[in-house]
Amino acid sequence: MIDVNVNLSRWPFRRLAGDDPEGLAARLRTRNVSRVWAGTFDGVFHKDLSSANERLVNDCTRYGAGILVPFGSINPKLPDWQQDLRRCGEEYKMPGIRLHPNYHGYPLTDPVFANLLHLASARRLVVQLAVCMEDERTQHPLMRVPPVDLSPLPDLLKNEPEARVVILNSDHLHNVEQLQKLAAAGNAHFDISMVEGVGGVARLAQKISVRRVLFGSHYPLFYFESALLKVREAGLTETERQAVLEENARGMVAS
Repeated sequence: MIDVNVNLSRWPFRRLAGDDPEGLAARLRTRNVSRVWAGTFDGVFHKDLSSANERLVNDCTRYGAGILVPFGSINPKLPDWQQDLRRCGEEYKMPGIRLHPNYHGYPLTDPVFANLLHLASARRLVVQLAVCMEDERTQHPLMRVPPVDLSPLPDLLKNEPEARVVILNSDHLHNVEQLQKLAAAGNAHFDISMVEGVGGVARLAQKISVRRVLFGSHYPLFYFESALLKVREAGLTETERQAVLEENARGMVAS
C-alpha cells in the first residue's frame, strides 16, 4: 500500500497522535503501508523552507527505514525558491514536491505558479497541490484560510502536457464539472482523504477512471483508518482496489 498524503512534524494548533516521525512510521508499518509520500507541516508555516526540507529528508532517512519518501515544500513567493526546487530534485533525489498556495499567498493565476509547474515538470517531479489542510469550520478563528481555487488549473495543464499533478485534500465530487475538466486536461490524479459520503470513492472512480484515484490518508491530521474504510466499502474489484491502494501511485513516479 502507498499512502500519498502524510505529513511529518507538528501541526501548530494541536498535538496529534503520530506527530513524531518514529511513531508515525511505526504506526503505518503495522497497517501494511510500504511507502509514504511524506510532506512536512513545517513547509506550510515556516519561511525557511530550505531548512524544513532538510529536516524532512533527515527524518525520513533516520526513522523511515525505506517507508518514508520525502516530498519537499516549495513557496514560489519566497526568494531563491528555484534553488529549493533544484535541491529537492538534484541533491535530495525527491520524486516530487508539495505546494500550499492558499497558505503561501498566491492564486493559480499568478505567473509564478505556471513557472513553477514548468520547472518541476522539466525535472520530472510530481507536483502535489493541497487544496486545504482542514475544514474551514475547524480552523483557528484568527487563521481562516480558504481552499485553493482550482479553476485555472485545467488550462495550465494543457500548456504543460508533461506535468504530473496530484490534487490533495479536496472533496472532488462537490464540483464534478471541474473534476472532469481537470482529468481531461492532463495527467492529474486525485487523493481520497476528503472524499465524503457512502460510496464516495466508487463514485469518484466512475467519474474520472479508477486509474486517476490515489490512496491518501492525510495522516496524522486525519485518522488513517478513515481512508482505508473508504476503499473497503467502495465495492471495488480486487484489480481496482490494488490500483487505488498502490499501482496508480507507483506508476506516477515510474513514468
